[in-house]
Amino acid sequence: MNKKALITWGGWDGHEPGQCAKVAEKMLLDEGFEVMTENSLEPFTDKGLMESIDLVVPVWTMAEMSADESAGLLNAVMNGAGVAGWHGGMGDSFRNNTAYQWMVGGQWVAHPGNIFEYTVNVTRSDDPVMEGLDDFKVISEQYYMHTDPGNEVLATTTFTGEHAKWIAGTVMPVVWKRHYGKGRVFYSSLGHVAAEFDIPETRLIMKRGMLWAAAGER
Repeated sequence: MNKKALITWGGWDGHEPGQCAKVAEKMLLDEGFEVMTENSLEPFTDKGLMESIDLVVPVWTMAEMSADESAGLLNAVMNGAGVAGWHGGMGDSFRNNTAYQWMVGGQWVAHPGNIFEYTVNVTRSDDPVMEGLDDFKVISEQYYMHTDPGNEVLATTTFTGEHAKWIAGTVMPVVWKRHYGKGRVFYSSLGHVAAEFDIPETRLIMKRGMLWAAAGER
């Protein structure tokens, strides 16, 4: 029986939510998933649907969701659905919803210097998500995030202090996984816009992360 994924997208257009949702949809379809893609958060309120979903991929930045929508998502993950996402599409989605942020394991707070080249350091090459990958460079926003110390960090980046002297040498998680109840949670801060998934490492990490999140207890 095929795994089922729900991709919901919307919010700030600068992160190209519709285009990025299509990237994720293509990756999941190629892996044999049955995929439902919606430009709405309303599916979160459908209890029957959420009980049938193996993976949720939220692609929202600076948005808001209702109490019912929030409860539907969080309960689904707590009960075994996986959730996976990237950059602001999952890590800066609902700024006023601390329960959502607790599930994610982090929240964006800054990207000093905006877009420039920086290095992503693979810290867990023994993990299946990162297997075969070495440190690599990207040209993107280098996310400074408030993160949960309980996250299982798979990759990091180090701030030089060029754009904010007081954070020189700060090592920041870039890729992590965690659990929320029975659900598996995966996050990568890479993927500012759809074209960044043309970077082989960025794309492979996200694909593997979604597959890991979908392979939970449900």
